[in-house]
Amino acid sequence: MISQHIQSQDFMIPSDTPDIRLHVRHKRLAGLTQFSEDKTVVMMHGATYSSESLYDTVIDGYSFMDYLAGQGYDVYAVDVRGYGRSTRPAEMAQPADSNPPLVRTDVAVRDFGAAMNFVLRTTGHRHANVIGMSWGGSVTGSYTARNQQKVRKLGLIAPQWLSAKPIPLDGGGPLGAYRIVTVSAARERWISAAPAHKRDTLIGPGGFEAWVEATIGAEPSEALRNDKTLQVTNGAIQDIREYWGVGIPFYKPEEIEVPVMLIHGEWDIDVPIESALQYFTRLTAASYKRWVEIGEATHMVVLEKNRKQVFDALDGFFKEEPILN
Repeated sequence: MISQHIQSQDFMIPSDTPDIRLHVRHKRLAGLTQFSEDKTVVMMHGATYSSESLYDTVIDGYSFMDYLAGQGYDVYAVDVRGYGRSTRPAEMAQPADSNPPLVRTDVAVRDFGAAMNFVLRTTGHRHANVIGMSWGGSVTGSYTARNQQKVRKLGLIAPQWLSAKPIPLDGGGPLGAYRIVTVSAARERWISAAPAHKRDTLIGPGGFEAWVEATIGAEPSEALRNDKTLQVTNGAIQDIREYWGVGIPFYKPEEIEVPVMLIHGEWDIDVPIESALQYFTRLTAASYKRWVEIGEATHMVVLEKNRKQVFDALDGFFKEEPILN
């Protein structure tokens, strides 16, 4: 089991807002203390589930973070405010309809920036590799466009982008500050993207149960944990309505100059292939770019049977020497 050889540490770092602290999980191979910039990675989660949920659920003996640490990386994963073990904004203790949607993308970009500054300051590096998934692709893409000098390479897994189709995350109706998500019922929505005859084999044995445990474990409310539910901010959905769902970019991929790898799953309905391709073609300033399509995979590919293909692709991308155009 890879995870037996991994050292884990949790930090609570300051944000740019008084009383808001951000959870950063750090993993590395036990006994390894020196890392180069090409071996340093910072990870950012999506709009619903925390970094711990997506990147540190142990399946078949290892998580995404464990895999990278096992390959010799110094790995950090951040939760922006309102997610995972980070501070909940005070509005999350009030009725949802008492406040507008919380944690918009611009706030998440600031929080991710705080985590990047923490990592660079701690390691003494000038820049680091970055991984963002789904809404995390919006956050890390926007951050990279504004902070080229701090990002070595950018790995995007199903990055959120403009879509002519309805975006499943937005179920319609009025939006309050937050919503309650039933994790135990998420499996049906998750596997429904796959063809019916492939659904039983999409997630490995015990994988969904391990994911539920990791996801619910970071929910601070005991009552919600007991109901296998969690409180999730609605800022990302508001941004779907104001940006991604109406054809307005939140940032310009054309401004990203660092190398980019885009990974997409064959059965992803949250980020349809047309949307991902449109994004990819707009990466006109990237020093080089690469597309990796994972067969028999949904939007949650990092937790599915073919997840190691994602891990291997990013590992190879980060390790390779720069390509000169």
